[in-house]
Amino acid sequence: MFSHVMVGISDFERALAFYQPVMKVLGIQCRFVEQDRPWAGWQSSPDPRPLFLIGRPHNQQAHQAGNGQMVAFLAQSRSQVDAAHAVALAHGGTCEGPPGLRPEYHAHYYGAYFRDPDGNKLAVACHQPG
Repeated sequence: MFSHVMVGISDFERALAFYQPVMKVLGIQCRFVEQDRPWAGWQSSPDPRPLFLIGRPHNQQAHQAGNGQMVAFLAQSRSQVDAAHAVALAHGGTCEGPPGLRPEYHAHYYGAYFRDPDGNKLAVACHQPG
């Protein structure tokens, strides 16, 4: 369905220091890091797409976090949700909802919500029974 998802950032080094450990916990492989552009991308598995990308806005204007936009990453287990949330907060993220069941979505939805250092809203969700 998606080719890629791009999230704008203002400080590449700070964003990279946030996203690299979060993606590592989720087992999402880095595809490239280009310091001179600057941007970075992580790829899905087993297929190489969709990609998740971070970078400065193409128009060279200041980054602005959106209201109502969110990227949600799939976790394989509830413990992976817990770990990703903890790593995100340890690397400059802010909590938007601690890990836990969200039965209003479905009986097994276990998720956590946080913002990256630029204010982009992210989630990690597991849909498997506990």
